[in-house]
Amino acid sequence: MSIVPTTYEEWEHCITVECGIPLTTAYVSERIEALENAGDYQTKKFIDRWGEAHHARVLEWFRQAEERLAQ
Repeated sequence: MSIVPTTYEEWEHCITVECGIPLTTAYVSERIEALENAGDYQTKKFIDRWGEAHHARVLEWFRQAEERLAQ
């Protein structure tokens, strides 16, 4: 497995198991809000480090997590 997740499953494992962060409704909503804000300092740093394509993937994974939590 790559150090950088390439699938939702790898990303979810990285967040919940390796980082120990539960994907709660509040956490997921906060991250979506920040990642959608191009003016957010942390979002700018994230894009500078990982690129636009990975930013878009991660935002989509958070949206997917939000959908799963809503079920």
